[in-house]
Amino acid sequence: MTSEDPGRSAPRTAPGPAADTEQPPAPDRDPGADALTCHTLRYAFGETQAVDGVDLAVRPGEVFGLLGPNGAGKTTAIRCITTLLPVPVGMVRVFGHDAARERMAVRRLLGYVPQQLSADSGLTGRENVALFARVFDVPRRERAARVTQALAAVNLTDAADRLAKTYSGGMIRRLELAQALVSAPRLLMLDEPTIGLDPIARTSVWERINEVRAATGMTVLVTTHYMDEAEQYCDRVALMHQGRIRALGTPAELRADLRARRARAGGRPGAPATPFTSLSPAPAPAPSPSPSSSPSFSSSSASAAEPTLEDVFRDVAGTGLDEQSGGFRDVRSTRRTAARVG
Repeated sequence: MTSEDPGRSAPRTAPGPAADTEQPPAPDRDPGADALTCHTLRYAFGETQAVDGVDLAVRPGEVFGLLGPNGAGKTTAIRCITTLLPVPVGMVRVFGHDAARERMAVRRLLGYVPQQLSADSGLTGRENVALFARVFDVPRRERAARVTQALAAVNLTDAADRLAKTYSGGMIRRLELAQALVSAPRLLMLDEPTIGLDPIARTSVWERINEVRAATGMTVLVTTHYMDEAEQYCDRVALMHQGRIRALGTPAELRADLRARRARAGGRPGAPATPFTSLSPAPAPAPSPSPSSSPSFSSSSASAAEPTLEDVFRDVAGTGLDEQSGGFRDVRSTRRTAARVG
Protein backbone atom coordinates (compact mmCIF):
# COMPACT_ATOMS: atom_id res chain seq x y z
CA MET A 1 0.00 0.00 0.00
CA THR A 2 1.24 3.46 -0.84
CA SER A 3 0.98 6.75 0.96
CA GLU A 4 -1.64 8.05 -1.44
CA ASP A 5 -5.14 6.60 -1.62
CA PRO A 6 -6.32 6.82 -5.23
CA GLY A 7 -9.93 6.62 -4.09
CA ARG A 8 -12.81 6.33 -6.54
CA SER A 9 -14.16 8.46 -9.32
CA ALA A 10 -17.21 10.62 -8.68
CA PRO A 11 -20.57 8.90 -9.35
CA ARG A 12 -21.68 9.36 -12.96
CA THR A 13 -25.42 9.20 -12.32
CA ALA A 14 -27.51 12.21 -11.44
CA PRO A 15 -28.45 12.54 -7.77
CA GLY A 16 -31.98 12.86 -6.53
CA PRO A 17 -33.62 16.28 -6.34
CA ALA A 18 -31.75 18.63 -4.08
CA ALA A 19 -33.42 20.86 -1.56
CA ASP A 20 -34.25 24.25 -3.00
CA THR A 21 -34.11 26.16 0.24
CA GLU A 22 -31.09 28.41 0.10
CA GLN A 23 -28.24 27.53 2.42
CA PRO A 24 -26.15 30.67 2.91
CA PRO A 25 -22.38 30.28 3.18
CA ALA A 26 -21.27 29.65 6.72
CA PRO A 27 -19.97 32.83 8.38
CA ASP A 28 -16.41 32.92 9.64
CA ARG A 29 -16.02 31.69 13.20
CA ASP A 30 -13.24 34.24 13.52
CA PRO A 31 -13.21 37.15 11.01
CA GLY A 32 -9.42 37.21 11.26
CA ALA A 33 -9.04 33.46 10.77
CA ASP A 34 -6.78 31.89 8.19
CA ALA A 35 -8.49 30.39 5.16
CA LEU A 36 -7.12 27.00 6.19
CA THR A 37 -5.37 25.73 9.29
CA CYS A 38 -4.04 22.21 9.80
CA HIS A 39 -2.52 21.28 13.15
CA THR A 40 -0.69 17.95 13.61
CA LEU A 41 -2.95 16.32 10.99
CA ARG A 42 -2.39 12.57 10.73
CA TYR A 43 -4.01 9.88 8.62
CA ALA A 44 -3.04 6.24 8.14
CA PHE A 45 -4.11 3.46 5.80
CA GLY A 46 -3.48 0.40 7.92
CA GLU A 47 0.20 0.45 8.84
CA THR A 48 1.02 3.15 6.29
CA GLN A 49 1.18 6.66 7.73
CA ALA A 50 0.05 8.70 4.72
CA VAL A 51 -0.08 12.06 6.54
CA ASP A 52 2.26 12.36 9.49
CA GLY A 53 1.77 15.46 11.63
CA VAL A 54 1.09 18.15 9.01
CA ASP A 55 0.95 21.79 10.16
CA LEU A 56 -0.23 24.41 7.66
CA ALA A 57 -1.69 27.92 7.69
CA VAL A 58 -3.04 29.26 4.39
CA ARG A 59 -3.92 32.95 4.30
CA PRO A 60 -7.07 34.34 2.69
CA GLY A 61 -6.57 35.28 -0.95
CA GLU A 62 -3.25 33.53 -1.58
CA VAL A 63 -2.33 30.71 -3.95
CA PHE A 64 -0.69 28.06 -1.80
CA GLY A 65 1.12 25.12 -3.36
CA LEU A 66 1.43 21.72 -1.70
CA LEU A 67 4.29 20.12 -3.61
CA GLY A 68 5.70 16.63 -3.72
CA PRO A 69 6.00 13.44 -5.77
CA ASN A 70 3.36 10.72 -6.02
CA GLY A 71 3.01 9.05 -2.64
CA ALA A 72 3.97 12.13 -0.63
CA GLY A 73 0.56 12.30 1.09
CA LYS A 74 -0.79 15.33 -0.77
CA THR A 75 -4.06 13.81 -1.98
CA THR A 76 -4.79 12.23 1.40
CA ALA A 77 -4.29 15.60 3.10
CA ILE A 78 -6.60 17.26 0.55
CA ARG A 79 -9.31 14.67 1.19
CA CYS A 80 -9.14 15.29 4.92
CA ILE A 81 -9.46 19.03 4.34
CA THR A 82 -12.45 18.57 2.02
CA THR A 83 -14.13 16.21 4.57
CA LEU A 84 -14.04 13.29 2.11
CA LEU A 85 -11.91 11.53 4.72
CA PRO A 86 -12.32 11.92 8.49
CA VAL A 87 -9.77 13.72 10.63
CA PRO A 88 -8.79 10.98 13.11
CA VAL A 89 -5.85 12.84 14.66
CA GLY A 90 -5.15 16.56 14.70
CA MET A 91 -7.30 19.49 13.63
CA VAL A 92 -8.41 21.06 10.34
CA ARG A 93 -10.22 24.40 10.20
CA VAL A 94 -11.57 26.21 7.13
CA PHE A 95 -12.24 29.89 7.82
CA GLY A 96 -12.51 28.95 11.48
CA HIS A 97 -14.88 25.99 11.01
CA ASP A 98 -13.82 22.59 12.34
CA ALA A 99 -13.77 20.05 9.49
CA ALA A 100 -14.50 17.18 11.88
CA ARG A 101 -17.48 18.79 13.66
CA GLU A 102 -18.88 21.18 11.03
CA ARG A 103 -18.60 19.18 7.84
CA MET A 104 -21.49 20.82 5.98
CA ALA A 105 -20.37 24.32 6.93
CA VAL A 106 -16.90 23.51 5.60
CA ARG A 107 -18.24 21.98 2.39
CA ARG A 108 -20.25 25.13 1.61
CA LEU A 109 -17.00 27.09 1.63
CA LEU A 110 -15.08 24.75 -0.69
CA GLY A 111 -14.72 24.03 -4.37
CA TYR A 112 -12.80 20.86 -5.24
CA VAL A 113 -11.22 19.63 -8.48
CA PRO A 114 -9.90 16.09 -7.89
CA GLN A 115 -7.38 14.15 -9.94
CA GLN A 116 -10.00 11.57 -10.86
CA LEU A 117 -12.63 12.11 -13.52
CA SER A 118 -15.51 14.24 -12.26
CA ALA A 119 -17.05 15.22 -15.63
CA ASP A 120 -19.53 12.89 -17.35
CA SER A 121 -18.60 12.39 -21.01
CA GLY A 122 -22.22 11.63 -21.89
CA LEU A 123 -23.44 15.06 -20.77
CA THR A 124 -22.85 18.46 -22.31
CA GLY A 125 -20.59 20.93 -20.59
CA ARG A 126 -23.62 22.90 -19.41
CA GLU A 127 -25.33 19.77 -18.09
CA ASN A 128 -22.20 18.78 -16.17
CA VAL A 129 -21.98 22.15 -14.44
CA ALA A 130 -25.74 22.18 -13.78
CA LEU A 131 -25.43 18.77 -12.13
CA PHE A 132 -22.80 20.13 -9.76
CA ALA A 133 -24.99 23.17 -9.06
CA ARG A 134 -27.62 20.74 -7.77
CA VAL A 135 -25.07 18.72 -5.81
CA PHE A 136 -23.80 21.89 -4.12
CA ASP A 137 -27.39 23.00 -3.42
CA VAL A 138 -27.27 26.20 -5.45
CA PRO A 139 -30.82 27.66 -5.20
CA ARG A 140 -32.96 26.69 -8.18
CA ARG A 141 -33.71 30.30 -9.14
CA GLU A 142 -29.96 31.02 -9.40
CA ARG A 143 -28.75 27.86 -11.10
CA ALA A 144 -29.04 28.82 -14.75
CA ALA A 145 -27.25 32.13 -14.23
CA ARG A 146 -24.55 30.59 -12.03
CA VAL A 147 -23.92 27.81 -14.56
CA THR A 148 -23.57 30.36 -17.35
CA GLN A 149 -21.21 32.47 -15.23
CA ALA A 150 -19.04 29.46 -14.33
CA LEU A 151 -18.73 28.38 -17.97
CA ALA A 152 -17.88 31.92 -19.03
CA ALA A 153 -15.23 32.17 -16.30
CA VAL A 154 -13.32 29.26 -17.83
CA ASN A 155 -13.92 30.34 -21.44
CA LEU A 156 -16.24 27.47 -22.36
CA THR A 157 -19.34 29.43 -23.38
CA ASP A 158 -19.05 28.50 -27.06
CA ALA A 159 -18.61 24.80 -26.25
CA ALA A 160 -21.16 24.66 -23.43
CA ASP A 161 -23.75 22.66 -25.37
CA ARG A 162 -21.35 20.11 -26.84
CA LEU A 163 -20.93 16.68 -25.27
CA ALA A 164 -17.97 16.57 -22.91
CA LYS A 165 -16.57 13.57 -24.79
CA THR A 166 -15.78 15.92 -27.68
CA TYR A 167 -13.63 18.18 -25.47
CA SER A 168 -9.84 18.27 -25.51
CA GLY A 169 -7.87 17.50 -22.37
CA GLY A 170 -7.47 21.16 -21.50
CA MET A 171 -11.19 21.79 -22.02
CA ILE A 172 -12.08 18.88 -19.73
CA ARG A 173 -9.92 20.32 -16.98
CA ARG A 174 -11.49 23.76 -17.44
CA LEU A 175 -14.94 22.15 -17.33
CA GLU A 176 -14.06 20.52 -14.02
CA LEU A 177 -12.90 23.91 -12.79
CA ALA A 178 -16.30 25.36 -13.76
CA GLN A 179 -17.97 22.57 -11.79
CA ALA A 180 -16.02 23.62 -8.72
CA LEU A 181 -16.69 27.33 -9.26
CA VAL A 182 -20.47 27.11 -9.69
CA SER A 183 -20.99 27.18 -5.92
CA ALA A 184 -18.91 30.40 -5.57
CA PRO A 185 -16.37 28.83 -3.16
CA ARG A 186 -14.14 30.86 -0.87
CA LEU A 187 -11.44 28.17 -0.91
CA LEU A 188 -10.71 26.36 -4.17
CA MET A 189 -8.89 23.03 -3.85
CA LEU A 190 -7.08 21.76 -6.95
CA ASP A 191 -5.46 18.31 -6.89
CA GLU A 192 -2.91 18.12 -9.74
CA PRO A 193 -5.07 20.34 -12.00
CA THR A 194 -2.76 20.23 -15.04
CA ILE A 195 -1.50 16.65 -14.99
CA GLY A 196 -1.21 15.20 -18.49
CA LEU A 197 -1.79 18.52 -20.26
CA ASP A 198 0.46 20.12 -22.86
CA PRO A 199 2.11 23.49 -22.08
CA ILE A 200 -0.55 25.55 -23.86
CA ALA A 201 -3.40 23.79 -22.06
CA ARG A 202 -1.60 24.10 -18.73
CA THR A 203 -1.17 27.83 -19.22
CA SER A 204 -4.84 28.19 -20.20
CA VAL A 205 -6.01 26.43 -17.03
CA TRP A 206 -3.83 28.67 -14.86
CA GLU A 207 -4.99 31.80 -16.67
CA ARG A 208 -8.59 30.92 -15.83
CA ILE A 209 -7.68 30.22 -12.20
CA ASN A 210 -5.89 33.55 -11.84
CA GLU A 211 -8.69 35.49 -13.53
CA VAL A 212 -11.31 34.06 -11.16
CA ARG A 213 -9.05 34.62 -8.18
CA ALA A 214 -8.49 38.26 -9.16
CA ALA A 215 -12.23 38.82 -9.63
CA THR A 216 -13.41 37.11 -6.44
CA GLY A 217 -10.50 37.20 -4.00
CA MET A 218 -10.88 33.47 -3.32
CA THR A 219 -8.08 31.41 -1.80
CA VAL A 220 -6.49 28.61 -3.85
CA LEU A 221 -4.76 25.49 -2.54
CA VAL A 222 -3.14 23.44 -5.28
CA THR A 223 -1.21 20.18 -5.17
CA THR A 224 1.33 19.58 -7.90
CA HIS A 225 4.61 17.90 -8.72
CA TYR A 226 5.38 20.49 -11.40
CA MET A 227 7.95 22.68 -9.70
CA ASP A 228 7.93 25.20 -12.55
CA GLU A 229 4.22 25.84 -12.01
CA ALA A 230 4.81 26.41 -8.32
CA GLU A 231 7.60 28.90 -9.08
CA GLN A 232 5.39 30.83 -11.46
CA TYR A 233 1.95 30.79 -9.86
CA CYS A 234 2.18 30.13 -6.10
CA ASP A 235 2.62 32.83 -3.46
CA ARG A 236 3.93 30.27 -0.96
CA VAL A 237 4.67 26.57 -1.10
CA ALA A 238 5.05 23.66 1.28
CA LEU A 239 7.31 20.79 0.23
CA MET A 240 5.85 17.45 1.32
CA HIS A 241 7.63 14.10 1.41
CA GLN A 242 6.65 10.83 3.11
CA GLY A 243 3.66 12.43 4.81
CA ARG A 244 5.51 15.38 6.34
CA ILE A 245 6.08 19.03 5.49
CA ARG A 246 9.82 19.35 4.89
CA ALA A 247 10.00 23.08 4.10
CA LEU A 248 7.64 26.03 3.78
CA GLY A 249 7.99 29.56 2.42
CA THR A 250 7.88 31.58 -0.77
CA PRO A 251 9.76 30.03 -3.70
CA ALA A 252 12.29 32.87 -3.51
CA GLU A 253 12.82 32.37 0.24
CA LEU A 254 13.35 28.64 -0.13
CA ARG A 255 15.87 29.09 -2.93
CA ALA A 256 17.71 31.82 -1.01
CA ASP A 257 17.85 29.60 2.08
CA LEU A 258 19.42 26.75 0.11
CA ARG A 259 21.86 29.13 -1.55
CA ALA A 260 22.95 30.44 1.87
CA ARG A 261 23.36 26.95 3.30
CA ARG A 262 25.42 25.89 0.30
CA ALA A 263 27.64 28.92 0.79
CA ARG A 264 28.18 28.04 4.44
CA ALA A 265 29.03 24.48 3.38
CA GLY A 266 31.58 25.68 0.84
CA GLY A 267 29.28 25.48 -2.16
CA ARG A 268 28.66 21.74 -1.89
CA PRO A 269 25.25 20.87 -3.48
CA GLY A 270 24.68 18.09 -0.95
CA ALA A 271 24.90 20.26 2.15
CA PRO A 272 22.83 18.98 5.09
CA ALA A 273 19.24 20.23 4.99
CA THR A 274 17.71 22.52 7.56
CA PRO A 275 13.91 22.71 7.11
CA PHE A 276 12.86 26.25 6.25
CA THR A 277 9.64 27.48 7.84
CA SER A 278 9.37 31.18 7.01
CA LEU A 279 5.78 32.39 6.92
CA SER A 280 6.39 35.79 5.33
CA PRO A 281 3.90 36.77 2.60
CA ALA A 282 4.74 37.11 -1.05
CA PRO A 283 3.26 39.33 -3.77
CA ALA A 284 1.19 37.75 -6.52
CA PRO A 285 3.53 36.17 -9.08
CA ALA A 286 4.20 38.17 -12.23
CA PRO A 287 3.38 36.65 -15.64
CA SER A 288 6.19 34.62 -17.12
CA PRO A 289 6.70 32.20 -20.01
CA SER A 290 4.59 29.04 -19.97
CA PRO A 291 6.08 26.19 -17.94
CA SER A 292 7.57 23.05 -19.40
CA SER A 293 5.32 20.06 -19.89
CA SER A 294 7.68 17.63 -18.17
CA PRO A 295 7.37 16.77 -14.45
CA SER A 296 10.11 18.39 -12.43
CA PHE A 297 11.22 15.27 -10.58
CA SER A 298 12.82 13.72 -13.65
CA SER A 299 16.31 15.07 -13.04
CA SER A 300 18.31 17.15 -10.61
CA SER A 301 19.87 20.50 -11.41
CA ALA A 302 21.86 20.65 -8.18
CA SER A 303 25.01 21.57 -10.04
CA ALA A 304 23.50 24.86 -11.26
CA ALA A 305 24.88 28.02 -9.68
CA GLU A 306 21.39 29.34 -8.89
CA PRO A 307 19.28 26.80 -6.95
CA THR A 308 15.87 25.84 -8.28
CA LEU A 309 12.83 24.79 -6.29
CA GLU A 310 13.57 21.22 -7.32
CA ASP A 311 17.05 21.55 -5.80
CA VAL A 312 15.45 22.73 -2.57
CA PHE A 313 13.13 19.75 -2.52
CA ARG A 314 15.88 17.24 -3.18
CA ASP A 315 17.96 18.86 -0.46
CA VAL A 316 15.31 18.73 2.26
CA ALA A 317 13.93 15.32 1.20
CA GLY A 318 17.36 13.70 1.29
CA THR A 319 18.63 10.82 -0.80
CA GLY A 320 16.51 8.10 -2.36
CA LEU A 321 13.76 10.45 -3.54
CA ASP A 322 13.34 8.75 -6.92
CA GLU A 323 13.25 5.28 -5.37
CA GLN A 324 10.88 6.16 -2.53
CA SER A 325 8.30 8.38 -4.22
CA GLY A 326 5.18 6.42 -5.06
CA GLY A 327 4.55 2.83 -6.00
CA PHE A 328 2.64 0.85 -8.59
CA ARG A 329 -0.78 2.15 -7.54
CA ASP A 330 0.46 5.75 -7.67
CA VAL A 331 1.93 5.30 -11.15
CA ARG A 332 -1.20 3.53 -12.40
CA SER A 333 -3.48 6.24 -10.99
CA THR A 334 -1.35 9.03 -12.46
CA ARG A 335 -1.23 7.38 -15.89
CA ARG A 336 -4.99 6.81 -15.83
CA THR A 337 -5.58 10.48 -15.04
CA ALA A 338 -3.13 11.63 -17.71
CA ALA A 339 -4.68 9.31 -20.30
CA ARG A 340 -8.22 10.56 -19.81
CA VAL A 341 -7.26 14.23 -20.25
CA GLY A 342 -4.82 13.61 -23.09
